[in-house]
Amino acid sequence: MARLTRLSRSIEGRVALVTGAANGMGRATARLLSDEGARVGIVDLDADALEQVADELRQAGREVWSRPLDVADADAVREAVAELAGVWGRLDILVNNAGMPSGLPIDHDDYVPLWERTLAVNLSSQVHLIRAALPQLRASDAARIVNIASTEGLGASRNTSPYTASKHGVIGLTRGLAVELGREGITVNAICPGPIHSKMTSRIPDEKKDVFAKRRVPLRRYGDPEEVAQITLSLVLPAASFLNGAVIPVDGGLHAKMDLDRVG
Repeated sequence: MARLTRLSRSIEGRVALVTGAANGMGRATARLLSDEGARVGIVDLDADALEQVADELRQAGREVWSRPLDVADADAVREAVAELAGVWGRLDILVNNAGMPSGLPIDHDDYVPLWERTLAVNLSSQVHLIRAALPQLRASDAARIVNIASTEGLGASRNTSPYTASKHGVIGLTRGLAVELGREGITVNAICPGPIHSKMTSRIPDEKKDVFAKRRVPLRRYGDPEEVAQITLSLVLPAASFLNGAVIPVDGGLHAKMDLDRVG
């Protein structure tokens, strides 16, 4: 029977690049896009963990390209994107997932170096990657950019201003480029993960996670990295062609909930 719909929900044969792919949400995203038929390029600063992810994908019969990369190094970013495009001749999907946590009071002696590194990794890297990928994305018939922000980009927490500022910046970058690139058919959207079980949150004791989730998250738990990856997949489908400039919290309802204990 002929299909009644014309928009494709398949990324079979597409080429995707996922940054910060060695752990957590990046790893889950790379595996999910690969499961759905994409050829996946993965980069991360952690070379050993990155190679483990690449081996997992190869053993499953997937097509994967990998390269250790400091996304804050603009020259290295350009070289990596050019290498990936040379291998497969195209790039359709860019997932800017790489990031780092940070937090210090503003009057701390190490605040300025931390500020500069955090902005370089969490925000400027996304600019460098998008600029490097644009020639390939412009040649795609369904170019998709997904920038990973955070619920910190929708609010703020104490003593985390470098991280918070960087994630607010990601949202601003996403909206600005959605307007700028939309006329070319390139969609740019952002995801704001909330409390997720990941390398970034692994140092938080389980009992503290449980207390926080039951108090602040309507679903009363932390999320799984794949739950974020599934939303990323939805945003990069060819069928997601009219979703542009969206900022989507994936936080179990945390951002929707008013914490009355903090009012007043």
